[in-house]
Amino acid sequence: MKKLLPLALFFLTTLLLAYEDSDFDGVENSLDRCPSTPFSELVDINGCTVKSLISSHKFDFIIGASYSESDYQTLNQTDTLSSSIQLDYYYKNFSLQFTTSYFTSDGNEYSDSGFNDSFLSIFYNIAPLDSLLIKVGFGLVLPTYETPYENNNLDYSALLSLSYQLKDVNIFASYLYTIINDGDFSYVDANTTHSVNYQNTTSLSLGLGYYINDSLYLSSSYNTSNSIYSNIEDIDTLSLYSYYSLNQEYFTTLSYAYGLSDSASKHYLSLRLGYLF
Repeated sequence: MKKLLPLALFFLTTLLLAYEDSDFDGVENSLDRCPSTPFSELVDINGCTVKSLISSHKFDFIIGASYSESDYQTLNQTDTLSSSIQLDYYYKNFSLQFTTSYFTSDGNEYSDSGFNDSFLSIFYNIAPLDSLLIKVGFGLVLPTYETPYENNNLDYSALLSLSYQLKDVNIFASYLYTIINDGDFSYVDANTTHSVNYQNTTSLSLGLGYYINDSLYLSSSYNTSNSIYSNIEDIDTLSLYSYYSLNQEYFTTLSYAYGLSDSASKHYLSLRLGYLF
């Protein structure tokens, strides 16, 4: 019996050394027609992918902080700090997004804090060409901003955006239309009655982006939008944006906008950190 044990170990070692499966898909190298299959793939008897084990459901969680120098709603010079949370869900060509934020504003003639309005949106991507992406979206503006005039109602928005990819260059444009359901109101200031009238808004954006590498993307855009107030001039800004992927899960974005019109915040800066899972 003792003589048979070394012999058995010899044959077992020989069999183990003869069996090689470099991509760990359960199919021996000599029979594997699809070598180097990712570990997350389900393969057939030939070692070729049948189904990906990676879920097509994706989520991300983004926290951010921003600063703006003025408040275009009052036209008073005001410093505003905001903190935001964004949740995204992705499934194939669909995505669902929720965003909310809390602000603190302080100025010579204006001071306030609380939640801004929140946003709930759904998007669908259409790719008629490999280089062209069309995004269609619909959203709700949730009235989480508190107003003493009890006129903050649910608003609706619709988005259409185009993105054209030419090698590492990205050309994009977007159009956003928002139906404002807030009610008009009046207030008295220094024995003078002021009327505030709301209007539906349209927003246009045109920009150019460049992929520096697989981790870094930079873009610049011109943006113009109606104010929600009918007696305020259009809001025009020039913005810079960067996206940096720290790894497969974490990413950061940095945004800066310069106001081209008196109704826009003169300076706006935002930094966000996201986690994809």
